[in-house]
Amino acid sequence: MTTKPLLIELFTEELPPKALRRLGEAFAQSIVGDLTKVNLITAGTAFQSFATPRRLAVCVENVLAQAPEQDFAEKLMPVKVGLDANGAATPALLKKLASKGLEHLSVADLQIESDGKQDYLVAKGKAAGVQLVQHLQSVVDKAIENLPIPKVMRYQLADGKTTVKFVRPAHGLVALYGSDVIPVTALGLDSSKTTHGHRFMGKVSFDLDNASSYATQLAQEGMVIASYDERLQMIRQALTQKAEELNLSIGNEPAVEDLLEEVTSLVEHPTIYVGQFEEKFLAVPQECLILTMRLNQKYFPLFDKNTGKLSHRFLIVSNMQVQDPHNIIEGNERVVRPRLADAEFFFNTDRKQTLASRVDQLGTIVYHNKLGTQLARVERVRALARYIAEKLGANSEQADRAAFLAKADLTSNMVGEFPELQGIIGAYYAKGDGEHPSVAQAIADQYLVRFDKPVSEDNLTSVALFIAERIETLVGIWGIGLLPTGERDPYALRRAALGIISAFDALQQAQVFNRADKLKLIDLLKFAQSLFSKENIEINQATATEVQDFIFERLRHQLQTNNDRFVVDAVLALNPDLDEVAARVNAVSHFSTLPEASSLAAANKRIGNLLKKVEGDVGTVDNTKLTDAAEITLAKVIDEVAPVAQTHFAQAEFTQALQSVAKTRDAVDTFFNDVMVMAEDPAVRQNRLALLNKLHATMNLVADLSKLAQ
Repeated sequence: MTTKPLLIELFTEELPPKALRRLGEAFAQSIVGDLTKVNLITAGTAFQSFATPRRLAVCVENVLAQAPEQDFAEKLMPVKVGLDANGAATPALLKKLASKGLEHLSVADLQIESDGKQDYLVAKGKAAGVQLVQHLQSVVDKAIENLPIPKVMRYQLADGKTTVKFVRPAHGLVALYGSDVIPVTALGLDSSKTTHGHRFMGKVSFDLDNASSYATQLAQEGMVIASYDERLQMIRQALTQKAEELNLSIGNEPAVEDLLEEVTSLVEHPTIYVGQFEEKFLAVPQECLILTMRLNQKYFPLFDKNTGKLSHRFLIVSNMQVQDPHNIIEGNERVVRPRLADAEFFFNTDRKQTLASRVDQLGTIVYHNKLGTQLARVERVRALARYIAEKLGANSEQADRAAFLAKADLTSNMVGEFPELQGIIGAYYAKGDGEHPSVAQAIADQYLVRFDKPVSEDNLTSVALFIAERIETLVGIWGIGLLPTGERDPYALRRAALGIISAFDALQQAQVFNRADKLKLIDLLKFAQSLFSKENIEINQATATEVQDFIFERLRHQLQTNNDRFVVDAVLALNPDLDEVAARVNAVSHFSTLPEASSLAAANKRIGNLLKKVEGDVGTVDNTKLTDAAEITLAKVIDEVAPVAQTHFAQAEFTQALQSVAKTRDAVDTFFNDVMVMAEDPAVRQNRLALLNKLHATMNLVADLSKLAQ
């Protein structure tokens, strides 16, 4: 059977740039998927997706005009319903066959099959394959209907009566099978072979020779680069090349990639030009200039390769290729200048007032109507920062000062104009006010998504504020009942929890927790809860425990990526100190590979079940009541192993602690083989339970080993 390429193009007004890639991919995948389902193409058939600011398209290779014949089996109805006493077709059967388009079949053509309960009449045979011309309309309809449109708009068609809904008004539809137009309609449009070129370059509209020539003709006649990925790579290469010519760099942070995606969705024929602004603006914090150029103007700021400092030049991705770009460059420079002047004005105006003098203004900003103002929040964060700093052996006065100033930049002109720069601007102002460098750095670091910096004495203040800010958020927001639900997490509590985990991990790697009075998560959460209580703010009394569980659940998902889930569950079942979790997981992972592990895990689970049945305190072991050889031996082994395991545990030597526990295996196995724990004599039974309770406590120092029993 012969095949031809199939092209479907929908030409529209400018599509939403941030959704363009997703729309293009969804349009192509839907069409390819539907063609595959009806066997007009085979799985894995090559296709190319196209997306420009004004079109969505797909070209599929090797499409059949008609799908091959398909075997079918149609279960009709029970034999007793379909056949009368003489074996002839009943009216019900005849009606059923007609509804299925099988009226040409006689009773003799049908087969009888049983489903185990009764016999059914089944029609089997070969069905003609789907024809592309007949099926393409439903394929196009479904592709349009299922597009992930961020916001639908309504518009009226040319007839002045019909209203349709789509992401943007559509003005052209192409459906080409080889060089033949397949008649389909969509959004009030009839298909043709006419496509449209660039708004200002190339041909406004022209006919396509065939489906395969689409991308080439658009590029040559229409001055449009139809492939999204090809356009993106062109822009990336041109930006890099132009920056290299200037001995500068466009940077490599995620914001660069985000902007690259966005400008790819804004231009059909990209050309790069170099613009510049007055060097005097470089006195303004460079983050402000970078943000306004990227966010508002879609320019690529250029940086010194060695220092990373912003230069006074930037790159423009234009949709116009001209011989003399003077007017384009000058126009863009003229547009960006007021933006930079505004940033300069805001910065200079803000600097007339110290950061500390702004703090009182936070009393007029509501944080949450149930949790008070930002100023009240600052006081809670200050108390938490001092508490954390003392536990970490950091400077509590600097931590307090950082927390005091942390939110002051919310009242500044600069943050009012550029909310994304909270903390960053505060750090600049703190430095300008002569605050301690660690205070200024902490203000900047408070909004990090993860604390992924190496911890040292120089940035312990940053860690204290980072944790304090998130603990206050979690306890406060959770305490008033605003828990995350499904995908909704408006207060970013999940992100706060992951941030805390990252900070404790960084502290552990820096070995900051080697003090007897160390920072413990549950104690910190309870202290935070008490701060709200002192302000007579009503929050759920179980908040500290629930938030700890919430944080551990985030940690569980994180750890299970690279570790056995039973090992992770065993460790987290004990709610250990957050800084010890990773080391405990490693230790239990090693223990689980030992030959003693499965036997001891099963025994641990059995002991736990026995102890659950005990009412009240099991008491202590009375050695004089140990009469059986197996229980005497077990008691002796426990007395030898328990102190060693506890010593290792106290020194955070979790692997060694579990290796000590492994030595109890033979004694434990013998005990359960030879001894009846639930003896009839209450005193003997109680003493044996006390012995097992002592063993249970030793076995579960590092983790709940019963979780390893499978």
